[in-house]
Amino acid sequence: MATAQLHPRNIHVSERLAEAGIRGEIVLLPDAASTAVLAASALGVEVGAIANSLVFWCDDRPLLVMTSGAHRVDTAALAARLGRGTIRRAKPAQVLAATDQVIGGVAPTGHPAPIETVVDEHLSTYAQLWAAAGTAHSVFPLTFDELVRLTGGRVERVD
Repeated sequence: MATAQLHPRNIHVSERLAEAGIRGEIVLLPDAASTAVLAASALGVEVGAIANSLVFWCDDRPLLVMTSGAHRVDTAALAARLGRGTIRRAKPAQVLAATDQVIGGVAPTGHPAPIETVVDEHLSTYAQLWAAAGTAHSVFPLTFDELVRLTGGRVERVD
């Protein structure tokens, strides 16, 4: 895809993907796909194959949870699994500060600094995943193994 069509956030994510050896190209969608259901519908895939990037706040720092679009994060259970304090949804300003991306378009990469990441083990059941690419109108394909490698994430049950 020509980078002239891409938002600067998409270009930044694309560069991080290339550095990680991930070949999936960013796909621009005609309508916003800020939820897993909208993204799955636009792509014609199961909602569970959407790798949602959800930012939480835990122990005074961000926690990125890459969850299947078919799951809700059980924050109490996840905190117990991680041996951590309370996990709460990050506020929009916290999400932007931690990722340089807005809610609905947070990619698993391209953040100003590394973010501790948990990857939903259920995502491993899909041959191909789709994740946001920095804006609500963009996604890219990758495999479960690529997602774990890209994020340095810890694979856990999140529901």
